[in-house]
Amino acid sequence: MANNEDEKKEQIGITVKKDEDFSEWYTQLLQKAELIEYTEVSGCYVLRPRLYSIWEIAQNYFDNLIKKDGVTNAYFPLFIPESYLQREASHIKGFSPEVAWVTHAGQTKMAEKLAIRPTSETIMYPSYKKWIRSYKDLPLRINQWCNVVRWEFKNPVPLLRSREFLWQEGHTVFATKEGAWEEVLQILDFYADLFENLYAIPVLKGIKSEKEKFAGADATTSVETFLPSGKAIQGATSHLLGQNFAKAFDITYTDKDEKKKHAWQNSWGFSTRSLGMLIMFHSDDKGLVLPPRLASNKVVVVPIFFEKNKDVVLKKAKELVRQLEEFNPIFDNRDEYTPGWKYNEWELKGIPLRIEFGPRDLEKKQVMIVRRDNGKKEAVPFKDIKKKIPLLLEDMQKSLFNKAKKFLKDSTAETTSWKEIEKAIKDKKLVKTIWCEEAECEDLMKDRTDGAKILNMPFKQPDLKGEKCPQCGKPAKKQIYFAKSY
Repeated sequence: MANNEDEKKEQIGITVKKDEDFSEWYTQLLQKAELIEYTEVSGCYVLRPRLYSIWEIAQNYFDNLIKKDGVTNAYFPLFIPESYLQREASHIKGFSPEVAWVTHAGQTKMAEKLAIRPTSETIMYPSYKKWIRSYKDLPLRINQWCNVVRWEFKNPVPLLRSREFLWQEGHTVFATKEGAWEEVLQILDFYADLFENLYAIPVLKGIKSEKEKFAGADATTSVETFLPSGKAIQGATSHLLGQNFAKAFDITYTDKDEKKKHAWQNSWGFSTRSLGMLIMFHSDDKGLVLPPRLASNKVVVVPIFFEKNKDVVLKKAKELVRQLEEFNPIFDNRDEYTPGWKYNEWELKGIPLRIEFGPRDLEKKQVMIVRRDNGKKEAVPFKDIKKKIPLLLEDMQKSLFNKAKKFLKDSTAETTSWKEIEKAIKDKKLVKTIWCEEAECEDLMKDRTDGAKILNMPFKQPDLKGEKCPQCGKPAKKQIYFAKSY
């Protein structure tokens, strides 16, 4: 019997360590924790209910933030005529390698190819042109929740780099550049709120270099972080599109002075890539670790019983489950598995708190509560359970964020020496350094570090008077975050 139990543990448990084989650890976790299922189409995955529920919570959180700020939701078509996609030259140039095309309807070749949206600017803005006439129609602030397809990619990683993914994309229109820029920064703050207060992931806010900005935008701002894999990742972006698309799609308005003017536009988004970030950042060798605010089931109740005391233990367990309804508890009363097996399964699947109790606990009128993040076990009287659980969940949320902040700080090397920059990149560190702001130098930095790139430039910049770019020796103009990234 013990051998069978060991075999079962081997089947469900992760067989490699996170710090020894990160890629294999991540792959096993996604499948064994029942988060994704692979399909026959490379780069396309099933988001299983356990994972999709996390996305729903994140979706609702961000949706509430933007709705309170005056944004409304709509939905625009999946298919984009080729002529629409080509209207903004730098935009189509930036996306052309990634576009998947529909060329036939049945056996009939279509008169015009249709792009499966890689992003929605070019399908939304013809409608915006019709809807905007006067300054009184502005600002126009619309968001949509949808899927997008980007076909060409290197080194596919489930959730982080996939061909189809879910996201939100906000597309807004303003009368002035100042109004548009104010929103860009506000939305970026919303993303920082989302990641830090919900995902428990610290982020670095800043502006992208010219080479790294969104195709067709005047400026791109982003939130970035650094993962235990030794690579950085972009969490979300908020773009000042300027008037480029307004001119391409003739989005104009009559101002108070009765003059016709081109509008100013923004776009912004985050995606299911954030789920990969979440999993990579917090999870451990036992499986998934979830910040409690992202867990749809915050508690699992595991009664420990034998045949002679089964009825009395299960009766109390059912009573507990009813009392803890607000935490959406899982009631694991299966008798074909041992308690140890169940503990391993729910640790693998990331339930924040485990409540276990048996006949002895029943006599003492208590339960044992075990935290998923640190494994701490605490005896809690029956009468205090409902009061104790929220405190434990909140402490777990804060602890995960503080642990993540410490990791980010410890993983950052701040230097103005090129030799130290190269060493830090080889050591899988995030580098905070300075740069001359010249594109040619940026390319050389990337070449000399085997692909590391500028993530973003902090909004608050130090006085760099007299400082030199570590790579080329020219006067330094910007402080930057620099790392290898997904």
